[in-house]
Amino acid sequence: MDVDGGSTSSDSTGVRTIPIHTGRNRTFYQFTQQSLPACKPVLTPAWVVSIFLLMGFTFVPVGLITLRLSHSVIEIVDRYDAECVPEAFKGNKVSYIKDDSISKNCSRQMKVTKYMKAPIYIYYQLDNFYQNHRRYVKSRSDQQLLHGLKYNHTSSCEPQQSNNGLPIIPCGLIAWSLFNDTYTFVRGGVELRINRKNIAWKSDRDHKFGKQVYPFNFQNGTLIGGGKLDQDVPLSNQEDLIVWMRTAALPSFRKLYGRIEEDLEEDDVIDVKLTNNYNAYSFGGKKKLVISTSSWLGGRNDFLGVACIFIGSSSIVIAIAFILLHVNNPRPYGDTAYISWNRKGTSS
Repeated sequence: MDVDGGSTSSDSTGVRTIPIHTGRNRTFYQFTQQSLPACKPVLTPAWVVSIFLLMGFTFVPVGLITLRLSHSVIEIVDRYDAECVPEAFKGNKVSYIKDDSISKNCSRQMKVTKYMKAPIYIYYQLDNFYQNHRRYVKSRSDQQLLHGLKYNHTSSCEPQQSNNGLPIIPCGLIAWSLFNDTYTFVRGGVELRINRKNIAWKSDRDHKFGKQVYPFNFQNGTLIGGGKLDQDVPLSNQEDLIVWMRTAALPSFRKLYGRIEEDLEEDDVIDVKLTNNYNAYSFGGKKKLVISTSSWLGGRNDFLGVACIFIGSSSIVIAIAFILLHVNNPRPYGDTAYISWNRKGTSS
């Protein structure tokens, strides 16, 4: 039997000789026989120390550059969920947010500490909101978002699958809990224009939300979870929804609200007029408004820089430790002479 994919040669007596392997099967044969070329370096102290030093001298500068870029990002954060509750409702914030007869308008001020170059990104931040909860993540229908009423198998959207016997588009808890606070920025009596286009991923707009799918029977129940949608605008153009539907992995997260395409000067005072609609009080959440610039690495995040500096510093310390150990306890026969096949008189 030919088990290696090659052929065998035999003489007239029928004695089997060495298999003859074709070029196509030679590599597979060498792999099965473990005869492929391999590199088996001997890690001498010089090599080990050099590798750790190279890692250290590479990671430390990269970490310092990354950390500097992160600190060059100007960021202003304002928590407003507690301050925008009237004094009479400080002790019962849930009743305030659920009472539609009470105005939810609120005014805040944000002072620019350093010059901020456009584009300036506006984020809303939610804390203690678990978008990664298993039941919450599953409560959606990607096929319905793409095909609308043409797709009827939406059992995964429970408990927001239908209302009054009619399907809900978009269905599911994620869409139902859409964030609906709004912000207006005024500088020196002039309203700053906020660009709210192209805030979602292009791949989501083009391939995950249908261009002919419109909201239907959405937020028509007795219990309203969040924002409403314009029934005359297709889902692919409702970028607030698209941004919200990309669920976060951590309980504290930021989502892009828009962009200010004007530079902000140092000591500028921005008057923020917001509507405090979203109910984060029921689950003990926090709401923050963030305006931030960006670098070519993105927003402000010190983790990557600190991690690179830690890895590089650790590598240098380990290299120094190996050097000291090698100086105090050198190899008796040199770097490689201790190996059995390098010793004279040693049989194979």
